[in-house]
Amino acid sequence: MDLDSRYPALSDLKSRAKRRIPHFVWEYMDSGTGDEIGMKRNRQALDDILFMPAILKGEVECDLSTTLMGKDYALPFGIAPVGSSGAMWPDAEVILAKLAAAENIPYCLSTVATRLPEETGPLAGGNGWFQLYPPHDEAIRLDILKRIKSAGFHTLVLTADVPTQSRRERQVRGGLSQPLRITPRIALQIARCPAWALGTLKIGSPRFKLIEDYAPDTSEVASVTQIGKLLRTSPDWDYVTWLRQNWDGKLVVKGVMRVEDAKPLIEAGVDALWVSNHAARQLDATPAALHILPDIRAAVGPDVPLIYDSGVQSGLDVMRALALGADFVMLGKAFHYGLGAFGAKGAAHVVHILREDMKANMGQIGASTLAQLRGSAC
Repeated sequence: MDLDSRYPALSDLKSRAKRRIPHFVWEYMDSGTGDEIGMKRNRQALDDILFMPAILKGEVECDLSTTLMGKDYALPFGIAPVGSSGAMWPDAEVILAKLAAAENIPYCLSTVATRLPEETGPLAGGNGWFQLYPPHDEAIRLDILKRIKSAGFHTLVLTADVPTQSRRERQVRGGLSQPLRITPRIALQIARCPAWALGTLKIGSPRFKLIEDYAPDTSEVASVTQIGKLLRTSPDWDYVTWLRQNWDGKLVVKGVMRVEDAKPLIEAGVDALWVSNHAARQLDATPAALHILPDIRAAVGPDVPLIYDSGVQSGLDVMRALALGADFVMLGKAFHYGLGAFGAKGAAHVVHILREDMKANMGQIGASTLAQLRGSAC
């Protein structure tokens, strides 16, 4: 099948994925929190960023390659960490790690992935990042850092924007529970999605394998309560200092939304800031992350690497974030739409869609390099 002729946009993949993933899983993957006004705010902020078309520029050859934190990538976007990724599509972490290697883009594995760092790191082709939900126990922290380093992960991402659990009412209505209870309602949803069900049956029920390695009782580790006993999701400034002292790779802090936090983080030795409101999955009343991005860029100057996520749905959206000061953009839901739609082929098609959309739109405004996008929005 020629995917580009029938599925030329991420929205097309999203529609197909929704039909092939059980409803309770879909609600986890696609939802925000509250009334989801924050998600709409993210979307509106992106839609409000416009570019002036250019004429008489001749043929424009677009170079989408970039360098971030000293490493060269083929494209200015990568695969963001998503918890329980393998529950959304069987073996998602393995598929995405291989995709990152093939396309020379970063793949960020979550602490609460369903595959171990040792299983995915070697597959990422030197493009592995690791997202840390910070363990409270120092011995566990040290062991995780040792393991991810040995597995080939070179960039550590501290998620700082989940200080407490959000309610995510839509997930609750969808029947999602931790641990998952197979009620007749859930069983019917699974039966209606045979590709997902058979794939999950083949590799086994998704579990938080990394956390299980440190859990005294693995039979209960899937519960939010048990995970909470092992993970401290509300780090403080001392935690950042500790990580900088004990991690000798690149260090990124994810969830930066306050301008007053930006410069102190750089002064603390953080290598890059990740501007994000967690895709409005934590706080419905959050400002749009895109509105904060230019202020943080102004606060830290032109040379500090800034990464952006929240609401990105196209290559044009990637351009919008780059125009407002980002150096790099990460996407999570988009790649899982691709997985849900067509498995590994669908995830690869997401890269194709984003790349071609960027080339087409950069040609329209006469921009041949990513550097020409900075400040180009009108």
